[in-house]
Amino acid sequence: MEVKIINDEKSSLDIEIASVTLAEVLRVYANNAGAKVSVWKREHPTKNPILHIEADNAKKVLKDAIKNLEKEIDSAVTDFKKLK
Repeated sequence: MEVKIINDEKSSLDIEIASVTLAEVLRVYANNAGAKVSVWKREHPTKNPILHIEADNAKKVLKDAIKNLEKEIDSAVTDFKKLK
């Protein structure tokens, strides 16, 4: 999946993501990881969404959000494998 960094400052990060679903999931996890503000917008339905994160260290918040999401996905996969 392609991700385009639009703005990369210490306290603010804007990235363009190819999926509204992924933008929403990352928004929720970024808020849980300590973001002051985490929102996404899309100028038009034909455009990709832009995820905006504000935090003391926005890049670290995004990395933590991704790490927490990966852990939850791995846990779900493990639980499904146990069902066999």
